[in-house]
Amino acid sequence: MTGQETAIAGPYNPDRLLDTLVEKLAVDNDAELARKLKVARPILEMIRRRELGVSASMLMWMHEASGMAIRDLRALLGDRRGRYRPLRAGDYAAIVGLRK
Repeated sequence: MTGQETAIAGPYNPDRLLDTLVEKLAVDNDAELARKLKVARPILEMIRRRELGVSASMLMWMHEASGMAIRDLRALLGDRRGRYRPLRAGDYAAIVGLRK
């Protein structure tokens, strides 16, 4: 990915990531993309509707299928964090309000 492409990454947008993969893998739609990524089609639909986030394992599958660097995939997604930091045990409970 060139610096120009990274500059247009912008805010979180999974559609941009999925559309780029459709072009790169030369498939016609999300159903074919799902087959290339070896995931169920409804998973991609849920990502497009923002009901499901793009997980680290999904990024790995996208990397394996497309050959694109994880950093470039994250830039297309709009993830500007320097590093991926998984949640610690108590973080999830605090986020969903189970802990005060």
